[in-house]
Amino acid sequence: MLIILEKDDPLLWVKKICAISMLAGLITTGFLGFGVMKIIQAKNQINPESSPAFELSLIQENSFLAISNPEDPIKPPKTLKMIVTAYSSTPWETDGDPFITASGKRVEQGIVANNLLPFGTQIRIPELYGDEIFVVQDRMHWRKGYYHLDIWFSEHSEAKKFGAKTTYIEVLDG
Repeated sequence: MLIILEKDDPLLWVKKICAISMLAGLITTGFLGFGVMKIIQAKNQINPESSPAFELSLIQENSFLAISNPEDPIKPPKTLKMIVTAYSSTPWETDGDPFITASGKRVEQGIVANNLLPFGTQIRIPELYGDEIFVVQDRMHWRKGYYHLDIWFSEHSEAKKFGAKTTYIEVLDG
């Protein structure tokens, strides 16, 4: 393939992008894929049962077939990057009754407010709270958007001390 590049060519940037895209495609699908296949095939020819690739997939000539168990699928938790803040049951931080959430439940430890997830959704915040499970039972002002999470604290001073953090949350099934 011959690509002629001239300074006055109005399509110069298009030709450059096409050339880079084709080169990247060849490297990722052609060369890299072929090399990985050969390495895994070589390992499997020595002792297929001891190879980690054998446990994850089956190899038939030049293709991978994923091993799955439809009876017991493994679903990784859905992760979302959010701004996490805190609130308490003070009249200036809430609407109406400060001790009743938007879902109608009474506030308690483990309640969070979010505008994206439905009421009753269970989440974890691993970087901040490990395996502790929180439940979405409240909403925030619309201007906070969807990717903002508010954790309820019983004391205003605790909420203020928590501040604001950016982290990932895990949305749990069920």
